[in-house]
Amino acid sequence: MARISVFCGSHAGNDSVFAQQARELGIYLAKKQVELVYGGTHVGLMGILADSVLRHGGSVEGVVPDLIEEMQLAHTGLTHMVYVPDLESRKKHMIETADVLLALPGGYGTLDEFFTSAVFNQLDIISKPLILFNVQGFYNPLLEQLNTMTSAGFLKENHRRMVKTIARSEELDIYFL
Repeated sequence: MARISVFCGSHAGNDSVFAQQARELGIYLAKKQVELVYGGTHVGLMGILADSVLRHGGSVEGVVPDLIEEMQLAHTGLTHMVYVPDLESRKKHMIETADVLLALPGGYGTLDEFFTSAVFNQLDIISKPLILFNVQGFYNPLLEQLNTMTSAGFLKENHRRMVKTIARSEELDIYFL
């Protein structure tokens, strides 16, 4: 079974379209029989996405560090739960065990996970698709910053091209035929 790690917010955001796209992604993953690997909580876009996959018969692996477990934020209805000691271990597990790495809208943690994945690809530690789910243009300013970094000579063009974007779940078909 193919696996996708999705990095996303522990909040749902202030526009209902973020939650709707997370639900639609969950339906898509269940339909394609792609296992979701994610941060393991029941809150925000993370919980919405996991619940959608499960509701539609899909498989979900949560990766929960001790800190999140202590905060009682872990989702209790997942297919499989992996417990790790810390956030770095969670990030490493999510990056290493998935075939595709995708970021829905989120905050610092989402960007940390996504950019660690980008650095690993850049250094040839991994070779996996890196995708920003650009819901409502959420990532447009970040994409512009990547372009600025490239034009200023801080990011090679081939490394800039590693980051792909999608606006709809179905655009993942090229990875999960």
